[in-house]
Amino acid sequence: MGIFDRAKDAPSGQRQQLDGGVEGAGDFADEQTEGKYAEQVDKGQEMAGDKLADITADVPEQPA
Repeated sequence: MGIFDRAKDAPSGQRQQLDGGVEGAGDFADEQTEGKYAEQVDKGQEMAGDKLADITADVPEQPA
C-alpha cells in the first residue's frame, strides 16, 4: 500500500500529517543529497502535495 492509497483511507483531520510527511521526505532527500537535487525534490514535493489534495478533497476536515 502506497502513500496515496493510505491518503484515501486517512481519517479526516489527517491532511496536515500527510503534508508534513511529504515535506519531511523531501527534506530528508535534500539532506542526503546535500541539496544537489533540491529543485527536483521541490517539484516532487509539490506534485505529491497536489495529488494528496486531489485525493483528500472530498474528506471533510474536523477541527483539532
